[in-house]
Amino acid sequence: MLHAGRGRLQPGHRAIVLETVAAVPGMVGAMLQHLKCLRRMQDDQGWIKTLMDEAENERMHLMTFIEIAKPTIFERLLVLIVQGGFFNAFFLLYLISPKTAHRIVGYFEEEAVRSYTAYLAEIDAGRHENVAAPQRAIEYWGLAPDARLREVVLAVREDEAEHRDVNHAFANELTGERCVKLREHLT
Repeated sequence: MLHAGRGRLQPGHRAIVLETVAAVPGMVGAMLQHLKCLRRMQDDQGWIKTLMDEAENERMHLMTFIEIAKPTIFERLLVLIVQGGFFNAFFLLYLISPKTAHRIVGYFEEEAVRSYTAYLAEIDAGRHENVAAPQRAIEYWGLAPDARLREVVLAVREDEAEHRDVNHAFANELTGERCVKLREHLT
């Protein structure tokens, strides 16, 4: 599925590129929500912290996969280009329609869940080595000291599923729908 010889990145390298982009929406959303609340002199209802936590969590995913996959100079350059383009596009989208921006992020996160499920299948099939989890991941997710890559991917996939739900809930909130899940998450 994700073999370099067939024109696709290995799972760990693909995760590096995806996680670099994944940290952008939370940061952009938090920044623009912060500015909106300052302009309107109103409370943010927990959105800023939630979005900043999401950006930080995505950054931890990136830092973990950097230790696992050791990106090349080309991948680092690709990350800079993709992140720069995505930041500007997402910033404009969020200015125009925050609801659409959150909905799109929800769909991106669903795709991330699928990607990490495929990564697990690669590990389980023995096509990708189940290396020891980096110490950073063990500490961040509270994994067992002898945790392996499989446990890291499971934790990351769970985070992505939560990000998916939160962003869809934010999109729903912006359309005026009641969303119990969002309220539970923010309290």
